[in-house]
Amino acid sequence: MAPTTAPGSAGSAPRRTAPIVLASNRGPVSFSVGDEGTLTPRRGGGGLVSGLSAIGTEQESVWVCAALSDGDRAAARQGLTDPDVHMLDIDPGTFTRAYNGIANSTLWFVHHLLYDTPTKPVFGANFRREWASYEAYNRAFADALAACAEPGAAVLVQDYHLSLTPRLLRELRPDVRIGHFSHTPWAPPDYYRLLPDDVAADVLRGILGADRAGFLTERWARSFAACCEAVLGAEVGEVAPDADGLLSITYEGRTTVVGVHPLGADAGFLRERAHRSDVDARLAALREQVGDRRTVVRVDRTELSKNIVRGLLAYQHLLRTRPEWLDRVVHIAFAYPSRHDLPEYREYTAAVLRTAQEINDEFGTPSWQPVILHVNDDFPRSLAAYRLADVALVNPIRDGMNLVAKEVPVVSDRGVALVLSREAGAFAELGEDSLTVNPYDVIATADALAAALVMPEEERASRSKRLAEAGTALPPTEWFLQQLRALTAGR
Repeated sequence: MAPTTAPGSAGSAPRRTAPIVLASNRGPVSFSVGDEGTLTPRRGGGGLVSGLSAIGTEQESVWVCAALSDGDRAAARQGLTDPDVHMLDIDPGTFTRAYNGIANSTLWFVHHLLYDTPTKPVFGANFRREWASYEAYNRAFADALAACAEPGAAVLVQDYHLSLTPRLLRELRPDVRIGHFSHTPWAPPDYYRLLPDDVAADVLRGILGADRAGFLTERWARSFAACCEAVLGAEVGEVAPDADGLLSITYEGRTTVVGVHPLGADAGFLRERAHRSDVDARLAALREQVGDRRTVVRVDRTELSKNIVRGLLAYQHLLRTRPEWLDRVVHIAFAYPSRHDLPEYREYTAAVLRTAQEINDEFGTPSWQPVILHVNDDFPRSLAAYRLADVALVNPIRDGMNLVAKEVPVVSDRGVALVLSREAGAFAELGEDSLTVNPYDVIATADALAAALVMPEEERASRSKRLAEAGTALPPTEWFLQQLRALTAGR
């Protein structure tokens, strides 16, 4: 099928088609522009890159993604990407309105229950302009996928950026098998209905254009089904116990199977990477700062849902109410930049910095800095903190999964006690061996930190071992292949 062009999109036709096609906002490669205009590629990281590589050279595949930077757009126009990567050169204004206005400032806020509802959201004329861009952005992906997919291909669409794409692709290519996977939580019906009625329905209809809809936990899957039932009047049923799925959702004569695939950490990669020389050097520097004190470690993006400020306030309460820990514990907090083009995120980062400074001003001494805070991204330093952790604090307001909770037990040198929010998707797998907290309750979180700090070494080690086993049960490679097998099995 010849490619079509969506409003606000540009770029060359794909150079090849394939029986397996993956779609995501961010792709496996990015390009930077040098001083003389040269374009330098860099391989992307994360579970999606690992997952796609799991397909193997014996099966052909194409990855469709958006050009995110000036370097990406230049590479897309010049055809410099690998033939297996089709990068869409979407108009920057259209992309910004779709990505920042809808994906990150609307859908993300809804699914993470982040709105300050007395004043937000306000769905007026500006929102409608952003929504039109989101539709155009999804149409560009659907058109490109239709052009890339061989007859009967398996197409795996990733995340909330591309909620409309499955239905749009279905209209263009009814022959292909389509899967959609949501990496975020899913809001319950009452909160989901903050969205304008037509938008709420269109997002659900978009995902129901897929043959399979995947989620990280059963909780998020059932919330999605409940929204389909409440908003669309769709019929929701349980699938057979031996079937490869959790629920079936029937709407307008089509049935979408809902599956649960809890993405795990890559144990082999983490253990090898955590013992390279650059990590050892950072670990030595951290040990010099910490001395023989205990450590409470957190590693997060400065994302509103990660709840970093309340975590700091809980640590402050610990020091205020348990003076025996003064000069005997250090909170290593790495809060890396996230979405600083949005004012809410800039303000939140400032609040993190301010709260950490207040704790250091209140309790610090010439020989003890209670909080070691870094806001510049440094993966080897994060791994060093993982190795040093006595306690890991993971207290999100709401999180689709949270891989940090799964990674720290894998890397920790002596075993780690995990303080974990019940609102993290990882809680479904790790809750039994964690110290569970209500993320809004600062005092209870301080109590959990105190309990974690005095946990007997043998108990901490045994819990940590079980956490590591549970957290690596479905590593990225198998996570991706599991979805692919389930999708193609329904042919």
